[in-house]
Amino acid sequence: MAVSRPWRRRAALVVALLAVPAAGMVPAQAAGPPAPVAPGLARLLSAVTGTAGVTALVHADDVATAERAARSAGLTKITSFGKIGVVAVRGTADQVRAVRKAAGVTYVEGNEKLKAHGSAGATATRSLQTQTQLKDAGGAPVDGKGVSVAIIDTGVDPTHPAFKGADGKTRVVRNLKSLCLDGTATNCIVDVPTSVDTDTLSLGGHGTHVTGIAAGNRLTLTDGTKVGGSAPGSKIVSVSTGAALLVLGTDAALNWVLENHKAPCGAGVPASVCPPIKVTNNSYGPSGGGAFDPNSATVKLQRALAAEGVVTVWANGNDGGDGSANLSNPPGQDQTPGVLSVASFNDQGTETRDGTVSDFSSRGLKSSQASWPDVSAPGENILSSCRPTQPICTQGLQPKNGPGLLDLGTYNVISGTSMAAPQITGIVAQLFQVAPNASPGDIEAVIKGTAYKFANGSPYVAAGPYTSSFDKGTGLVDTFAAAKSLGAQG
Repeated sequence: MAVSRPWRRRAALVVALLAVPAAGMVPAQAAGPPAPVAPGLARLLSAVTGTAGVTALVHADDVATAERAARSAGLTKITSFGKIGVVAVRGTADQVRAVRKAAGVTYVEGNEKLKAHGSAGATATRSLQTQTQLKDAGGAPVDGKGVSVAIIDTGVDPTHPAFKGADGKTRVVRNLKSLCLDGTATNCIVDVPTSVDTDTLSLGGHGTHVTGIAAGNRLTLTDGTKVGGSAPGSKIVSVSTGAALLVLGTDAALNWVLENHKAPCGAGVPASVCPPIKVTNNSYGPSGGGAFDPNSATVKLQRALAAEGVVTVWANGNDGGDGSANLSNPPGQDQTPGVLSVASFNDQGTETRDGTVSDFSSRGLKSSQASWPDVSAPGENILSSCRPTQPICTQGLQPKNGPGLLDLGTYNVISGTSMAAPQITGIVAQLFQVAPNASPGDIEAVIKGTAYKFANGSPYVAAGPYTSSFDKGTGLVDTFAAAKSLGAQG
């Protein structure tokens, strides 16, 4: 059966910027040149009137300075990211212009519109072989045990059979929702019971599908089809961004991980029940890719995460290309060790390791190696957890029934780099199980250094210590080789 390709008819995942009335007179400006402004915000400010409502992120050397600057400009605080000195605000365009000149402000960026890169690669990645044939130092199968993965997306259905643990309880140990657009409190990431499906809005189903690829159980469906994610032994922390993916909501989610990764269920919950978060999955980004912005809050957050031992994984985007332009997802272009951007590989439904680069997978600029994806993973026609009532799950047109009598239509096929990224996220969990003391840079190095050099696409060329290419990065991830390199036994 032909498979629909939702990356060609994406559902809208954006909302308009909030219209906010003026909050008083614009204060007198501090001396000196205004702080730099992100390109997207600059375009917005040049196109709107002074009283138009704008949401922005104000940067300074510390959060107290950023908050003081925002107050001086008459802006209303939504939330703050204490570890990186950023405060999210709303106000008028004139107030945002004014805050650029406030004392201590180093950068101002907008609440950019994002969209999901939505459209069983465990055999092609050799993740399944690793799960069944290799052991960690304690003799346990290498399936992500002892690691939590954080999925920042549209939410998750914790009751799905893909996430049921051996004890009958869900492996979703924390189910969170970002309410940061409401602006009602600084603590805008709130708990939702782990029995509640948060994946019910706009592109509902995207987060559940992504989570199943990263960490879904190994199951046999009623028709005999075998499914399962890269790290079925891991625990799951889901952060739902709600009806719209915007920078403020997703940055708030990354900030929550930064502040809570060591004990995601609280200091009193043992790691055996709720392990530390070692990797975040981010299957979203701006349409059309674009230039890397080292001053953005997103980049500051992922660099802080890397410094604290957490890998950040990005979908590289679904804009195709031929190398003549940089279409890669901007934050994934960060050269910080432990930040990985993933291109989509097509195993052509045969689980081959010698498939092709997906046509839709975003290419970097041929002349700029920093814009190239890091590695490839299966992202085309991926069968994973879905619910037939969810909007994105209706696009695959290949529903399959789960293992139970009532699990009707609980799996479906979707394509996109959104599906490639969580393959890597789960594999990162497997590798941290093998090498708990590895750094994010160590994990990136072993993934890139052992990647399988499938031939399709542009030729590999020297790129630092590796060979890489503008369309597929260093090649197809090879979990088995990577795990063996880190000391897995088998």
